[in-house]
Amino acid sequence: MKLIRKITQLQDTDDELFYGELKKLLGFRPKNLNLYKKAFIHRSVKVLDEKGIPVNYERMEFLGDAMLGAVIAAFLFKLFPRRDEGYLTQIRSKIVSRAHLNNLGKTLNLVRFVKSTVSANRMGANIHGNIFEALVGAIYLDRGYGYCERFIEKKVLEVYIDIPSLVTKITSYKGMIIEWCQKTKKKLKFETYEDSGNQPVRHYSVKLIIGGKATTKGRATSKKKAEEVASKRMFFIYKEEISALFDVD
Repeated sequence: MKLIRKITQLQDTDDELFYGELKKLLGFRPKNLNLYKKAFIHRSVKVLDEKGIPVNYERMEFLGDAMLGAVIAAFLFKLFPRRDEGYLTQIRSKIVSRAHLNNLGKTLNLVRFVKSTVSANRMGANIHGNIFEALVGAIYLDRGYGYCERFIEKKVLEVYIDIPSLVTKITSYKGMIIEWCQKTKKKLKFETYEDSGNQPVRHYSVKLIIGGKATTKGRATSKKKAEEVASKRMFFIYKEEISALFDVD
């Protein structure tokens, strides 16, 4: 009880409110509140520690990214005992994709904790996912791997992640086509060229050739997007065969 009283001797009303919201979010009592404060400091604040080293969420984000990957890998390893490493890697990649982490951060409304000198819409599109990873890093430093694992599994995976729908969701048609060609020993080739015409914005066209026969084309404002368009069209040509191999819709 003495330890709990010591931990909860908060400096001011802001700390008290932050502690209460954090406890509700995490499902346990945070010990070192300063770690969580650091996890929500944006670089625009330009805070330095006593050694002159910048203090912001970015180092916590690096740590949280690693912890998130480890916990999810172990979770999927237990959940799918008969699946190979390629399948497990694919599902983990979907869970930790930047778009998915950003949605998680938004759902948890983590941006409300961020200390910044700029508005939320100027912090970058990935701020929500970045601070979610930073929060995971803070949990690990504060309470260790066990609490980190419990938070990710009980408060995130079991509540917000729909594993069955992720299994069948395609996040990258290009990645799917490449892996399918590797597994079926088919030769694949992307031919890219600039195709802006009279348009002021640069465009690229991509021709996707598989086995020297099947060809699809894609056109977009970047090579990456054009390759994805061509790959999506190729997917629907071989949809039945690919779906049977990868369990996708």
